[in-house]
This record gives sequence, C-alpha cells and structure tokens, in this order.
Amino acid sequence: MRIDAYNQIQQIYGTKKLTKTEKKAAGASFKDQLMLSATAQDASAAKKAIAATPDVRQNLVSSIKERIDNDTYEVDMEDFAGKLLEKYNGLF
Repeated sequence: MRIDAYNQIQQIYGTKKLTKTEKKAAGASFKDQLMLSATAQDASAAKKAIAATPDVRQNLVSSIKERIDNDTYEVDMEDFAGKLLEKYNGLF
C-alpha cells in the first residue's frame, strides 16, 4: 500500500483537519446590512407621504357638487375660453 499517494489525494481535495480558529470562523454567523444614503431615505419618506395622501380632495369636490346641484355654480366663459386656447396652442 502506498501512503504517499494518499497524501497527494489529501492535498488535492483539501481534506485536512480544521484548527480551533478555523472552526470558530466556520461557525461564525454574519448578517447582511443595508445602508441607505440620505437621498434614498428622503425619497422613501416622500414616497410614503404621497401614498398617504388621497387622490381626490373630497372637501373641494363635495363643495363643487353641492353648488352644481343648487344651480349656483358659475363658470367665467372668457376665462374658460382663454385657458382652452392656451392648452390648444400648447399642443402644436
């Protein structure tokens, strides 16, 4: 039986015994950490604030609906026409 051949196989596969420090390092647990920049934290806070804001301003909508139902809602035709022309000219 050739012992030196076994030593060569041991070197190839790295089947050596672990020392005490290697055992401790192998058993140590590491935790991943995530660190956000100040810009990312600001963006996250802004996103949360936007998510908390309702899409419709219900108090404004209910006020206009009430005036429409009571026939007291009036539109300034010249102002409306001017804004309409601004939007139309902005398209071209």
